[in-house]
Amino acid sequence: MNRVSRWKGWGYLTSIVSVILLAVPGFSSAMRSWPMFAAMVLGCITSIGGMAMRWHSHRLEMREKERRGGRRGA
Repeated sequence: MNRVSRWKGWGYLTSIVSVILLAVPGFSSAMRSWPMFAAMVLGCITSIGGMAMRWHSHRLEMREKERRGGRRGA
């Protein structure tokens, strides 16, 4: 994995941790109302899922570039 990919990965991981940390204080008030709790949980899940999809997309793109670059050099 190249340096750019590692930095992107650390950035996505940092964003995931921040979503969790920001949700922790809100859970106590969200638990008073089922719709609020569901919205908070779904918001966290979709945010983390979106970051995971962007990371996966980045890795697929990098593999495709490496594959194309390998063919040209052969």
